[in-house]
Amino acid sequence: MPIFLSLSRVIDATNTHAGKAVSWLLLADVLISALNAISRKLFDLSSNAWLEAQWYLFSAVFLVAAGFTLLNNEHVKVDLVYGHLPRRAQLWIEALGTVLFLMPFCLITIYLATPIFFAKFSSGEISNNTGGLVLWPVWMLIPIGFGLLALQGLSELIKRIAILRGDLPDAIALADAEANAL
Repeated sequence: MPIFLSLSRVIDATNTHAGKAVSWLLLADVLISALNAISRKLFDLSSNAWLEAQWYLFSAVFLVAAGFTLLNNEHVKVDLVYGHLPRRAQLWIEALGTVLFLMPFCLITIYLATPIFFAKFSSGEISNNTGGLVLWPVWMLIPIGFGLLALQGLSELIKRIAILRGDLPDAIALADAEANAL
């Protein structure tokens, strides 16, 4: 188990760095959006490339930071039943959900998107919009983002198994116990 926990820490660090790095793209996205709006309203100047750049930047943040979101337990959960279950049952649900749903979805998406990325890259395809950007960079983000998400899913699975085995303390259970003690 120590080797797997070491791998989990490497994956966590990778997604932390990736998530923090792409978060700066939001600032660039907002600045491009503001400058594009100002130039369009004041000078009647605009470009499809600027609009597509905004889309590309937001896509990069959304896709590349998905693993970081999972790492920080900030993803959307529908916990009508989950929240009322004992912590051990929650851990089993998370582990099974990762194996049965998250990992297959990520792997299928990578499998389907990778050939499209290579086709866009080799053809040099450009957006149909006048002044549009090349398409392959945004298609490259799909396998990268889902790859990082799959890796984080593996890391979370390792941690859930370690908690169930008693090899790792459960930070959520400890936080809940501390909150109930107050």
